[in-house]
Amino acid sequence: MKRTALRPLAILLILPIALVASSTPFLSQTPPAGIEARIARVENGLLPPIVVAGRPQPGMTLASRLAALKVPGASVAVIDGGAVEWARGYGVTEAGTATAVTPRTLFQAASISKPVAALAALRLVEQEKLALDEDVNLKLRSWKVPENDFTKAEKVTLRRLLSHTAGLTVSGFGGYPADAPVPSLVQILDGEKPANSAAIRVNAVPGTIWRYSGGGFTVAQQLMIDVTGRAFPALMADLVLRPAGMDDSTYEQPLPESRRSAAASGHASDGKLLPGRYHTYPEMAAAGLWTTPTDLAKFLLEIRRALEGRSPVLSQALAREMTTAVKPGYGLGLSLSGTGSSASYGHGGSNEGFKCDMRLFVESGRGAIIMTNGDRGGFLAAEILRAVAREYGWPAFGPVEKKAVAVDPKALAALEGGYELRPGKILEVRLEAGTLFIIDGEDKVELYPESETRFFETEEGHTLDFVKGPDGRPTHMTIDGQLKAPRR
Repeated sequence: MKRTALRPLAILLILPIALVASSTPFLSQTPPAGIEARIARVENGLLPPIVVAGRPQPGMTLASRLAALKVPGASVAVIDGGAVEWARGYGVTEAGTATAVTPRTLFQAASISKPVAALAALRLVEQEKLALDEDVNLKLRSWKVPENDFTKAEKVTLRRLLSHTAGLTVSGFGGYPADAPVPSLVQILDGEKPANSAAIRVNAVPGTIWRYSGGGFTVAQQLMIDVTGRAFPALMADLVLRPAGMDDSTYEQPLPESRRSAAASGHASDGKLLPGRYHTYPEMAAAGLWTTPTDLAKFLLEIRRALEGRSPVLSQALAREMTTAVKPGYGLGLSLSGTGSSASYGHGGSNEGFKCDMRLFVESGRGAIIMTNGDRGGFLAAEILRAVAREYGWPAFGPVEKKAVAVDPKALAALEGGYELRPGKILEVRLEAGTLFIIDGEDKVELYPESETRFFETEEGHTLDFVKGPDGRPTHMTIDGQLKAPRR
């Protein structure tokens, strides 16, 4: 089964891609042999989301996964003990070329733009130009959040914008191809052409629910512009990028000609180059950052220093606000998970042709950042993260271990047949030599039984349940309890 077959439920030309590695530019010497050995184990030990108890854990190579997922290149930085231990680039910046990815190759950070923008907003709070809990319409000048019944008692505030609790619409943005007109920020806020996204409006009482909203960060972008009178890329450079030492990063959209030779190109899920190489994102706070894993490591570590009261960029009090959950799992611009030694913060990112992820454990100062230039790079980033987690003994983010049980082959045979994933898309369930598989064209994925009717697969970590009718024959299967596929 192709890995795209169940893609609606996944969380984020075939080229012979050679593995190309370059060491980080700010390490004074080649990493010692012990670190090189760790790097090699990561590169050769990528892991799926689920491993089967009692069976050897499959170690996939980074090079083979780049090729299999049709992702031309990736860049990785690993943090250990509060410092970057190593950073390397793999593959190429653009399919069909020989230009190697290096640690200084620029990638679109996509939604990782949000926590960096949130840090800038918090610096404006420290400067008393903004307040976390006041109505943003008091400071917005170029545009106002339209009032309605939802905003009568509760208002849109900066805290709610940065924590996705403002009740605002528009989850994400598709960007603008190179040949498309680019709207102004106000046109985006109002959903007016040439904007390709809906108007950003409040349709839930602010503060009552958590709902991911790139639209909310676009309102925050306009707010920061209005209170400073500055262009957003220059403002971000002054407030965050330069103070944090993120010298290779920029919010400039479109990317200036002077930086394009350093940038990776985006690629679709079939490995083909995006027309124009990448999309433009005027929604800069939500999706517009160009950066490197090394620069994002500096950002993550700056927040950790602030939490310890050692940062010139952000106060300890606001760092604690940033890393405290407003609603479970999300602070101010940061996704949060775990407690105690497992407590971590970070964010993922998904733009057209680019997928990335970053995570740092607060207590140990361990973490990793992975950036890719392919639409299926989210799978690769997760596999690399799991390999790093295993190698460095992280308390979280490794693969989940599940136990497979023995099932009577007759019970398995009763499940065979075609199941309609969506109109015109039939997945075949087939029993071969006592093992159940899902067949999708030339590809097949093994199903491991947890019971006679519940199975899991290890490639993407989905759970499949077969539902039987009164006659004992399956009527349909569900995938992760959400997607229903009737038997045909």
